[in-house]
Amino acid sequence: MKSLKFRRHLLAAVLSGATCLSLFLSGCTGERDTRPVWVLATASPEDTVTQLFAERFAQEVEELSGGEILIKVYPNSTLGGDRELLESCYDGDIPFLVQNTAPQVTFMSDLAVFDLPCVFDSLDDCRAKLDDPDFYQSVCDVYTQGGYHLLGMADQGFRVMSTNRAVYSLDDFKGQKIRTMENPYHLDFWQALGAKPTPMSFSEVYIGLQQHTIDAQENPYEVIVSNRLYEQQDYIVETNHLPHLISLIVNDQLFQSFSEEDQAILTQAAQTATQYAREQSDARISQRIDVIEESGTQIITLSQELRDEIRARCQGVYDAIEQAISPELYQGYTQ
Repeated sequence: MKSLKFRRHLLAAVLSGATCLSLFLSGCTGERDTRPVWVLATASPEDTVTQLFAERFAQEVEELSGGEILIKVYPNSTLGGDRELLESCYDGDIPFLVQNTAPQVTFMSDLAVFDLPCVFDSLDDCRAKLDDPDFYQSVCDVYTQGGYHLLGMADQGFRVMSTNRAVYSLDDFKGQKIRTMENPYHLDFWQALGAKPTPMSFSEVYIGLQQHTIDAQENPYEVIVSNRLYEQQDYIVETNHLPHLISLIVNDQLFQSFSEEDQAILTQAAQTATQYAREQSDARISQRIDVIEESGTQIITLSQELRDEIRARCQGVYDAIEQAISPELYQGYTQ
């Protein structure tokens, strides 16, 4: 249940932003513009692929609709954190949302399929799976059953590990205190490798590394550089254990209320924005790697042999997720 404080914060933000914008778009003409301005929220900072994804979607919708459908983006947890935004989207308070899939598992357990570690050796393979019509439809069904409509899914590349200990074998993971998200499957994965996963608020990660409260953390390159985490680490280990997927969703009841023509506009805009976000992700990963290497932090690419050993070691995570999600999704993602 949302707190009263959050509801007031949300209402104030929407009233001061989206509603007023819809009333005064005509500027000094004095004419009242009654076009609605829909809200799209994220919990991510402005300088991220998530923001680029959201902004490109809003831009495409406006252009395709001839300015009849307007979307205003609220980034950086302006309207709440991940859980609050997902709840608000479900309730219809916030129509559109761009968000990583990990926080959504609590609300839609079948999305744990994306917590299966080390499934793909390349982003191209991962994206091809997401774009497979049958698998994508299965994922769409999960969102629909949860009260949402999935418009598109992009990514910020793979999640990698930053640490002060070089990793070339399974033994090198042992005992490392690594910060993770509060996701049971993520915890189980690192425990299977012999590390000591430690859930921690992201806002505390930099200080935690600086003060050696934790030894390591895992995130996509985008996050590691934008938050300067590499400054406190000697190595980036390309574990590539999970793709960092970001979904563009809309309240399903709202989506169904749009005309078929407007639904097609939203769908087409999302497809264009998804492709754009993926291209930006690839370009930014390359740039982020350059920043890290120029700082003196070393990047370690794991051998295929070690990746195979990691995959074998975390079989228990596969078993747990297989038991928790739909067989169709599990088989569709892993085969």
